[in-house]
Amino acid sequence: MTYKGTVKNGVVVLPPEAVLPDGAEVEVNIVEEPGFLSALLKLSKERDWPDDFALNHSHYVKGHPGKS
Repeated sequence: MTYKGTVKNGVVVLPPEAVLPDGAEVEVNIVEEPGFLSALLKLSKERDWPDDFALNHSHYVKGHPGKS
């Protein structure tokens, strides 16, 4: 069974029809990250950059000599 709830003051609040026995094991999956992180993740995408891009950033961006 699946129920949707919300977090209020650090506690997961389920709808009234969600009657669970004491000691029931549950799993919580976040549907959507709130705020800035959610917006940032929607804009992010995989890049096809070389494996050494971080080391040779100046080489790829500005044409400086590369590092080995």
